Amino acid sequence: MTNLRNFFLNLPPHTKKMQYDIKPGIKGLIFDLDGTLADTMPFHFRGWKIASQKYGADIDTAFLRKHTGSPGWFIAEEIIKKSKFKGNVTADMLIEEKLTEFYKDQHLVKPIIPVAEIAKKYFGILPMAVGTGGHREAVERTLQVTGLSKYFDIIVTANDVTNFKPHPETFLKCAELMKIDPKFIEVFEDGDLGLEAAISAGMIATDVRSWYDSNW
Repeated sequence: MTNLRNFFLNLPPHTKKMQYDIKPGIKGLIFDLDGTLADTMPFHFRGWKIASQKYGADIDTAFLRKHTGSPGWFIAEEIIKKSKFKGNVTADMLIEEKLTEFYKDQHLVKPIIPVAEIAKKYFGILPMAVGTGGHREAVERTLQVTGLSKYFDIIVTANDVTNFKPHPETFLKCAELMKIDPKFIEVFEDGDLGLEAAISAGMIATDVRSWYDSNW
């Protein structure tokens, strides 16, 4: 476990800056958090991997990428289903172990510079929100440690919706709170599920995955 932990702790932060202008006519911005605003995914992956291994299972990056944007309980259930546990491992057990590992290193999370710069550029100019599949406690802590919490008054998490990405409810709730028509909102995302949700919501979807080098 120590070697695995050291591997993730030694990953370099994403610091590349770039020039980007929002699409014409946009009146509001929504940002996903994990893997979009904040470089959390290596730490989330490490947490899920260690939690899985504790109970005799394993996951790879392809598995987590497939479920990027999903709430933790759903990812845990998918791990259980994939690993064919016979009732002796619950989603709550996996989530508890995963969060324990994630919180150990959460203070090391850095903002993803090219995306964070957009939020800073339009802060106070356009309404902005965070729309994420993460749970509120972890989300708020990530925003704090990355120095991004001051830019967002509107935060919609897995605790605030019934239907999760790729369902558009997360982003539509953001739009409602922002008081902006969905067609005038640009969404920044790093996950297929989130991009699908943005399009389903009638918003402009911008994929940020090519903006930085992913290390997980």
